Amino acid sequence: MGDLFNSILYPIEWIVAWIMYGFHQAFTAIGMPAASGWTWALSIVGLVIVMRALMIPLFVKQIHASRKMQMISPELQKIQAKYKGKTDPESRQKMTQETMELYRTSGTNPFSSCLPILAQSPFFFGLFRVLNGLQSIADGKREGIGPITREVASQAEQAMIFGAQLSDKFMGASSANVKIVTVVLIILMSVTTFTTQRQLMTKNMPASALDNPFARQQKILLYVLPLVFAISGVNFPIGVLIYWFVTNVWSMGQQMYVIRRMPTPGSLAEKALHERRARKGKPLPQGPVLGTAGGSTATGTVIDGPAQRPGGQRQQPKRKDRNRKPKSGPTQPGNKPKPSDDDDPQDPPADQG
Repeated sequence: MGDLFNSILYPIEWIVAWIMYGFHQAFTAIGMPAASGWTWALSIVGLVIVMRALMIPLFVKQIHASRKMQMISPELQKIQAKYKGKTDPESRQKMTQETMELYRTSGTNPFSSCLPILAQSPFFFGLFRVLNGLQSIADGKREGIGPITREVASQAEQAMIFGAQLSDKFMGASSANVKIVTVVLIILMSVTTFTTQRQLMTKNMPASALDNPFARQQKILLYVLPLVFAISGVNFPIGVLIYWFVTNVWSMGQQMYVIRRMPTPGSLAEKALHERRARKGKPLPQGPVLGTAGGSTATGTVIDGPAQRPGGQRQQPKRKDRNRKPKSGPTQPGNKPKPSDDDDPQDPPADQG
């Protein structure tokens, strides 16, 4: 099993090694010391930039999936309430079928929100194994990984940042510098994780989406995940902690941009967007969110009624012509024919007897 796992991860390690080495060569070419820990640390930052840039399409899918999950949350609650307390197999099957049908009709995939994490995980483990293997490669106990030869591995292994090597961990460290650097990075990693999740929940979720079981689970994870990362971080090399921290900073900035420019309907971020546009005298954005029939306003209410023309002008209904001539045809018995325009208005009314 271990050989299979190594075979699967080796191509990822090879890609990670080449990206890091490429950035290291670029930084060295502009005058940075080749053996400096900062040169290698910036190479890890370059790795983050490349990987996250490639995952932007997945991030967009994640945003759309999260918004759809928020919007159909009330319908999911109705289905759950409908089958609450029913534990028989038939009821459970019907609840599953109705839930899957809701996902299908709304075009929602609950697993899409996990795509960036799943796509990034192999590279996270690849970097972990590359940094862990530097000492073995430098000692000749393991073959090199792509451009990370024995000489390059020895140079990277001896590179120092604040008196600590990139492959050092908190656990088993005898140096105070290593413990201080790892603790600071673990704190930064946990704080950025908490801030990113809290920013998403407080600014980019409508009030209706905050009062449901899914939102309550998110609130629990908001406090649990940073603790999990802090506990597990003591086993990660300093290079991996740098990777994780820079990844969180990227996610935070990317999320801030999306929340500011494309907020969720009914959220505080959408209200702030409207206020900024109003101050600048700009019209509200048109599309499925605003300015169309069935769209959402700044307060999250739904607009029902006639569709609006571009620019916000409501289309006026056409007035019916009440003086239009009736279609010619045989007069039904008992019905009085309407006078035509050729009839003399002075003529006496017809005998109704």
